[in-house]
Amino acid sequence: MQVLLVEDDESLANGLKHALSTKGIIVNHTNKGLDALHFIKTLPPDMMILDLGLPDIDGLEVLKTLRKMKNTLPVLVLSARDSLDEKVMGLDMGADDYLAKPFELPELFARLRVLERRISSNAHSNQIQIGKVWIDTKSMKAKMDNIPIELSKSEFILLKALMQNAGRVLTRDSLEAKLYAWNNEVSSNTLEVHIHHLRKKIKIPFIKTIRGVGYTIYKK
Repeated sequence: MQVLLVEDDESLANGLKHALSTKGIIVNHTNKGLDALHFIKTLPPDMMILDLGLPDIDGLEVLKTLRKMKNTLPVLVLSARDSLDEKVMGLDMGADDYLAKPFELPELFARLRVLERRISSNAHSNQIQIGKVWIDTKSMKAKMDNIPIELSKSEFILLKALMQNAGRVLTRDSLEAKLYAWNNEVSSNTLEVHIHHLRKKIKIPFIKTIRGVGYTIYKK
């Protein structure tokens, strides 16, 4: 999963990037609302964590503009504005969730998992099973025919993305975006290497190549 973090407190942003990366989440960060709107149009993330007190435009204005564009990107507001009126305003303007600062990381992770389940075709659970392959998106564990599969973080991220979107073709660019932040240089065959390792570990025909486009898993 790729998250756009819009936060002007550099110390908090760096801490969140590190914490989220341990959960297999790719984080791209900006401290300005106008930049966030530009990035959403050009490099759409899976969801956004949005601070309200930004240096150029207020976070609520970012949210208002986003919803006027008919963009349904899941948004978690993360703000020091903790009054009931502020929370109600943020939710009424289109936020999917609102978490006041200071907060505990386990609660943030839990709220992000809820948002992720909403956008997943398997929204009822952290667990996804297709055929003989099973994953738990919370524990980052995988099994094949009820036997544990040892996956690297990158391999798990790819498998999760494909299983959450079973029946849809994911392009190379969209899969690479889930693995790497904007400033990471990616070798031309890195994605293919990860897919190759996944196929060897799963051991049955599971991940299909759509030549010239990307990869998919067919629902069964």
